[in-house]
Amino acid sequence: MELYEYARPALFAGKKILYVHGFASSGASGTVGRMRLLLPQATVIAPDLPVDPHEALQLLKDLCAREQPDLVVGTSMGGMYTEQLAGFDRICVNPALHLADTILKNNGLGKQEFHSVRQDGQTSFMVTKALVEEYRAVSDGRFAVVEPERVYGLFGTKDTMVNCFDEFAAHYPQALHFDGEHQLNDHTFLWSLLPVMQWIDDRQEGRSKRTLMVELDDVLRDTRNDLPIGEAFKVFHHLSEIYDTYIVCREDPNRTELWGENVRWAETHIGVPTWNRVLVGNHPELLMGDYLLTRSECDGFLGTVLKFGEDPFRTWADVQTFFDRLGGQ
Repeated sequence: MELYEYARPALFAGKKILYVHGFASSGASGTVGRMRLLLPQATVIAPDLPVDPHEALQLLKDLCAREQPDLVVGTSMGGMYTEQLAGFDRICVNPALHLADTILKNNGLGKQEFHSVRQDGQTSFMVTKALVEEYRAVSDGRFAVVEPERVYGLFGTKDTMVNCFDEFAAHYPQALHFDGEHQLNDHTFLWSLLPVMQWIDDRQEGRSKRTLMVELDDVLRDTRNDLPIGEAFKVFHHLSEIYDTYIVCREDPNRTELWGENVRWAETHIGVPTWNRVLVGNHPELLMGDYLLTRSECDGFLGTVLKFGEDPFRTWADVQTFFDRLGGQ
């Protein structure tokens, strides 16, 4: 995958993003490189944080007061700091809300090497028991100010380093799972972090998008093998940048657990853009939307019905071509 092919020049164009790195990292991490590559018209501020957590948090608060970033993104330790930067839109990725315990659990005492280059030239640092307790003290400041509408949490389902989803979700309803590990890579950055950034940028800009509804079975999901059909994953993500996308699934009165199973399938196989966007109903014609992609007859639907599997929508590539030509209309 050539990452630069997925650049989004319009996303956060002319705005400032503050990135807060994780433990033993720096402002030259791979995540910063991806952000600058894919968001070429945004200004990405990524300082090297002091090892001392009190100094690090104060540096971030001073930086926010001075730069007034439009978005703060923090990963791991940086996610713990980011949650405490009240007054700004924030995304906390796998936040290490109990950093002291995480360090001790992973044998983090003693000499540690920085994972990326720092501007001060330091290549290593010492983690003492006293420093661990300082991290504990700063971590204890979490949830001092809770702004539910301004904070998202992203939690990798394969993260073996930290697991603070339940605690975070108890304070912030916008807590999402993504198919990934503790550290972001190209795939998880592109398909998990960027969709959330798109939601925030749309809200900040007051964008109003047309609604696209996609039937689940035999349109998005191949019921023969329980996998996405063709290029459904990639195209659905692409369309979610341009439209308000929803998944429509049928209900079965004899299977009350079906909706939950469908939600889990969507989260697992399509990912972040499906969060909170799975609808249930046996009468799609009653839904309010601009477009409905389906194999069924929906004569009463007030929007435009697109019959998947028939010309000109035989494949998901055909679907993308159609909507690209519409340009969001």
